[in-house]
Amino acid sequence: MPNKKGTKGLGTSNGHNGHNGHNGHNGNGVQNGVQVKANGGPDKNDKNKAYRPTEKEPFMNERQREYFRVKLLSWREDILKEAKETLQHLQDENQNHPDIADRASSETDRAIELRARDRQRKLISKIDAALHRIEDGTYGYCEETGDPIGIARLDARPIATLSLEAQEMHERREKVYRDE
Repeated sequence: MPNKKGTKGLGTSNGHNGHNGHNGHNGNGVQNGVQVKANGGPDKNDKNKAYRPTEKEPFMNERQREYFRVKLLSWREDILKEAKETLQHLQDENQNHPDIADRASSETDRAIELRARDRQRKLISKIDAALHRIEDGTYGYCEETGDPIGIARLDARPIATLSLEAQEMHERREKVYRDE
């Protein structure tokens, strides 16, 4: 098909002629190191898969906050999905076993699942608190000292509220009280 100049084969290979802001590009690609969708916005999935915060960047810049926000939301979503599956499993397993050993085993399994579910509920509360700290600008800073927690620690434990040093002091104090 001829393009605007009347010649075939010149212009762009994808058929765009520069209209709609595409400038001959289909819109998908990399822009400043971030995968971009056709609508011009960043593709959050690709952005966060490719991006890893480093100590070389300014601490808790906008990109790092977004990285941890997406990581926390994804973690929260996974926990809620798992909780629904656990609830469904508990409802499906809600049957009377004629054998007392089977019944005891089933009750033990149920108790373990409920305990795990309670831990997940507490974890969701910590995730929500971390998301709130991202919003109010205190995320990534130690609650005791105010010092940066550190990217590596936050990447490993995004709900951390204490720096490594403050956490170690806290654990030492805890051990002293346990030993007495």
